[in-house]
Amino acid sequence: MCARILYVEDNPQNMRLVRKFLSMAGYEMLEAADGLTALDMAGSQCPDLILLDINLPDIDGVEVTARLKATPELSHIPVVALTANAMHGDRERFLAAGCEGYIPKPITKNELLNTIAHLLPQR
Repeated sequence: MCARILYVEDNPQNMRLVRKFLSMAGYEMLEAADGLTALDMAGSQCPDLILLDINLPDIDGVEVTARLKATPELSHIPVVALTANAMHGDRERFLAAGCEGYIPKPITKNELLNTIAHLLPQR
């Protein structure tokens, strides 16, 4: 069984790129374009991992992470911040907010797949 990964991203080009990387690697990808949809999908679809843009049109990725980690049945899902926020201290801020990983944009295929493999070693 392949891992199910929820990607939360409001930029269609970024969504298409990650979809290509994940499908080539054999992952099933779920898609959400905003934070509230992502929370609903996390609850109903039970993804194995969430790739999360921080700058979303409704609630930001930090708030999405906080809500996920505060929900007992969702708190175990690893969250990776996949974001254009790449200033000094951003990585530490997102990890402190509850993310298990951080990938700055523009992403590379190897960094994305290595991060996923690290967080889902049993796959």
